[in-house]
Parts: sequence; C-alpha cells; structure tokens
Amino acid sequence: MDLKLAGKTALVTGASSQGLGRAIALGLAREGVAVAITARRRALLDSVAHDIKGLGMRDPIVIEGDLYVPETPARIAAQACDHLGRVDILINAAGGSRPIPFDAPAARWEEAMLLNFLRLRELTHALVPQMIANKWGRVVNLTGTSEPYNINAANASKAAVHAWSKGLSRECAKHGITINCIKPGRITSEQMLRMYDTEEKRREFTREVPAGRFGEPDELADLAVFLCSPRAAYITGTAIPVDGGLSRFAF
Repeated sequence: MDLKLAGKTALVTGASSQGLGRAIALGLAREGVAVAITARRRALLDSVAHDIKGLGMRDPIVIEGDLYVPETPARIAAQACDHLGRVDILINAAGGSRPIPFDAPAARWEEAMLLNFLRLRELTHALVPQMIANKWGRVVNLTGTSEPYNINAANASKAAVHAWSKGLSRECAKHGITINCIKPGRITSEQMLRMYDTEEKRREFTREVPAGRFGEPDELADLAVFLCSPRAAYITGTAIPVDGGLSRFAF
C-alpha cells in the first residue's frame, strides 16, 4: 500500500532511545518523509541518524534538546521548520513511566506533568499554526494505559494528554489536521528492559498478555506511520492501545 507520504516532513521527539521514537523515525524515513529527530542524548541521536542514512533516504536533521529547559520547545520547533521548510508531522514520543509512592513530594508529580504533558503541549502549539496555514498536519502522541496498576505520575500526565488531544482534534479537523494518541503496552524498548531487567520478570509479566509476548517497536511504529498518512485522514481524536490485548476495557 502506498501511504502517499513521500515529500512530507516530520519532527520526532524522544528519538534517541532504542525503542519507539527511533522505530517511528525509521518507519517515516522508509516512506520518503524528511525527518528531524530530537532528544537529549546526542550520541544516540547520531546513531539513529546513521541508521536512517543507511536506508538511502535524505539525511535526517539532528536537534539536541532537553525538554526540561523552558526554551527548548520553541527552539526545536524553529530549528525543525528552518531546516525542513515546514513540519507536516509531529511525533511526541518523549517522556516515560514515573511510578511513585503515595507520599511522594509534589516535585515528583510536577516533573512528570512537565515532561509528559506541558512540554509536549508547548511543542505542539508551536507547530500547529503552520500546519493550519498549510491546511494539512498530523500529530501523534505516545501516551500510556488507561488502566493504572499503581500510583504512577505518568498515568495522570498521559491522561491529560488524552483529554487535551481530544479537544485539540475537534478544533483542528477543519484544517486537515488530525491529532491521535497511541497507548503502548509492553513493547520491547530501553525503558521496558530497565523495568523488566531479567528474563524471569519478562516471562512472569507476559503471562498477563493475551498475545503471550512483548511487542516489538516496529509493530507500534507501523500504526503511527499509517496515522501520519493521507490515508488516515478520517481518523482523529482517538487513543489506540497497542498492547497485545492486555487492556480489558471494551471501549
């Protein structure tokens, strides 16, 4: 299937890890998308850039940036637009799990909200106006489960992303812009391998997954790339789990 993405441009955050951001950046590049990648760790970004170059596609733009710094979202947005000419697609893949105890200080909650929601919103709002001007755009946010197992500050911040994304999708649809969320389950990645750091832990957890295994980054990236394509123009305001059937909610 031709996804009709050749000639589009994309900015992918959280692209330095050996997981979802990297897989999506590579998936978009394979479809002929000119990609800008950003994260804090320059050496790992350069490794991802090398992999994209190996596909024989246009060299990616590498933008080192720490989203804890207040000026970073505006700077990343400006650099991506300067280098690419415009940003058609934004993949918000930065952030991560934040399990905390009941008596965690307010600073732990604030840190999770800052990285997982506030900076994501700032970056998106910096880029949506030029998508509106171009009458086309795609935003895909990697979020998290709607069925928390414990107290995790990321669950609250990712829920905020779901609610904000839904509202934004309703305002942007008339401009040819879609806003969707993907809720990763247990996908093999740098973060998951830290959380489940032994074969025994991974085997124990997969007993709860109907598919009986961890997912692979490319299995989620394929959905993300499709949602970015013109073929997905009527899909917006969704939050789609990719979890091997782990979630129990029917809707």
